[in-house]
Amino acid sequence: MHKYLLIIGLIIFSLSTVSAQTADTTHKAVRHVNSRDTLKGKRSDTIAGKTPRVKKEKEYHPDSTHSPHTAVIRSLIIPGWGQLYNHQWYFVPAIYAGLGLLVDAIIFNNTYYKEFLQLAKYREYGVTPTPGMAYYADAVLYSQQPDQAIYDANDGYRRNRDLCILGFVGGWGIQCIQAYIQAKFIHSYSVDNNLSFRVEPGVMNQPSLFAQTSTSSLMPGLKITFTFGK
Repeated sequence: MHKYLLIIGLIIFSLSTVSAQTADTTHKAVRHVNSRDTLKGKRSDTIAGKTPRVKKEKEYHPDSTHSPHTAVIRSLIIPGWGQLYNHQWYFVPAIYAGLGLLVDAIIFNNTYYKEFLQLAKYREYGVTPTPGMAYYADAVLYSQQPDQAIYDANDGYRRNRDLCILGFVGGWGIQCIQAYIQAKFIHSYSVDNNLSFRVEPGVMNQPSLFAQTSTSSLMPGLKITFTFGK
């Protein structure tokens, strides 16, 4: 009886071992199907979704044909011509308004300077103006004024006239310098795609006024570096 039970147990153990070593064909089939789906998905995604063409952005670089020398020469010849060359027409009305006011002031002061100069000569040489002489009406009008008042008025109008002339020359020169600097800026610099900046932490020395109330002469700060061009 025990022998039969032992034989039956060995047979059952052998069958269970063989069944355990049988390949799992169902799992392999599922894995094979999944891998095929993945390959199909990748292939279909690559074909259907084409890589878009990268559009290169336009870069703005300095106008190498813009000449600062041309701008300043034109401004020396005619005020505002250099600004027009730099495409800054809005400066022209301001330039002519300022120079025009100075010209008007020069004419005004020069007119009264010549008048009081003649009256000062009458007083200096003791001449009594008569009808028909230059500035006769003005001599009668200021006949009650002391001689020193006539001399001071003469000097004042002359000084104002000379200052206005200097102002006119200076204004003409300033607009020439402005045209040159702006043309130089257009020629040498541009704000284009290659503009970048970098921020770095650092330390800097405090001004002596604030350092006296602090335990250290150093204070934290930020360093910003701008880079233009390539």
